[in-house]
Amino acid sequence: MFENLTNKFEEIFSSLKKAPSLDEKQVDEGLRNIRQALLEADVSLKVAKEFIDNVKPKVLGQEIIRSTSPGQMVVKIVYDELVKLLGESNSDINLNAVPPVPMMLVGLQGSGKTTTTAKLGKFLEKNKKKKIMMVSLDVYRPAAQEQLKSLGEQNNIATLPVIEGQLPADICRRAVSAANLSGTEVILFDTAGRTQIDLQMMSEIKQIESIIKPAETFLVADSLTGQVAAEVAKEFKNTVNLTGIILTRADGDARGGAAVSMKYVSDVPIKFLGIGEKIENIEVFHPDRIANRILGMGDVVSLVEKAAQDLGEENIKKAEENLKKGQFSMEDYLTQLRQMKKMGGIEGVMSFMPGVSKVKSQMDAAGIDEKIITQNEAIILSMTKKERQDPKIINGSRKKRIANGSGTDAATINKLLKQFKMMSEMMKKMSKGNLKGMTDKGIPPELFNQLK
Repeated sequence: MFENLTNKFEEIFSSLKKAPSLDEKQVDEGLRNIRQALLEADVSLKVAKEFIDNVKPKVLGQEIIRSTSPGQMVVKIVYDELVKLLGESNSDINLNAVPPVPMMLVGLQGSGKTTTTAKLGKFLEKNKKKKIMMVSLDVYRPAAQEQLKSLGEQNNIATLPVIEGQLPADICRRAVSAANLSGTEVILFDTAGRTQIDLQMMSEIKQIESIIKPAETFLVADSLTGQVAAEVAKEFKNTVNLTGIILTRADGDARGGAAVSMKYVSDVPIKFLGIGEKIENIEVFHPDRIANRILGMGDVVSLVEKAAQDLGEENIKKAEENLKKGQFSMEDYLTQLRQMKKMGGIEGVMSFMPGVSKVKSQMDAAGIDEKIITQNEAIILSMTKKERQDPKIINGSRKKRIANGSGTDAATINKLLKQFKMMSEMMKKMSKGNLKGMTDKGIPPELFNQLK
């Protein structure tokens, strides 16, 4: 996510940090490079210009120029301004209305609005413990209502039964009545999209708004459209009471222009990011964490939260107990591998780490690819329970049996055993609070050597 922008910023800051002191000429060059990086990321010219205008006087302050680490102070100023640009703090979803709380999703056709409706529904069920009903108001796109119904059935989310030929206004009234009868706490209205903003679309959305009086009106926008998404947000805001933005396909957005520009252009907060195709691939937008990611500082807090969500409370407690005891078995390693797959594989996890471009360079140099996770999983599954608990007993004959069962060879199994040994040692250090070597410089090179 936002790889191009992150790589540019890391490159710029790397040269600034190396300088023992900074003069105005060096600062101007750094700011020009930052401005260029923003424009290349499809951030609007107006946003990029104002960002630099806000940063420059602070960077040129005498206390910065004379500082013992001016480069670090420049990074801090850029970070603070980027957080302001993104929205300063995350905006909570409004659930304070009397149930059933109505929420409306609007946007252009093809932005992922129907899928996002289901993702939001699942998020509210899981994280806010709310009973959800999804309602399709799209009577124009073929099979649109059936699509939402299918998503509801697949994910155990209630949907309003479809009545052929019913108009959106009548569907709204029926939905509110059905929600009251069923004890629904939140109604999600998936409105019809168009290929472009037109009078018919806006008139219908205004009518729906007047009937349901939504507590939240979310614009669902495709992050890959960059500046276009920001302008679409502005247009919708001029017509309806837009309260939040959900950016879809953020996981495929290497530039980041939409995320950076949206809040400034529309004055509407980004509340969620769509980060994949699966129902659970939606996350709360935290401006400070996104700023950290963009600047290559990592986002360990989100990584921990994501890990906790995927792993489950029971498994977390077990892992904590083992860690305290300094215990780490092949079963634990297998759990980690499976968790990593859920979180987007090696690259997905590494994208949250500080110095992400350096980490990726390490991965490329070491020739590491995602197949190693599946391969190691197959090897561990070919072990007996006793072997998983105590890998030291794995001798030549056992390696041969495991190799046959996993479709690998003895050399590959030896690599896994070396990786496991290193992981065990790292876990023991962590259990004692010794995290030396686990810094923003990337992953310890010894571990990469074992992964090759």
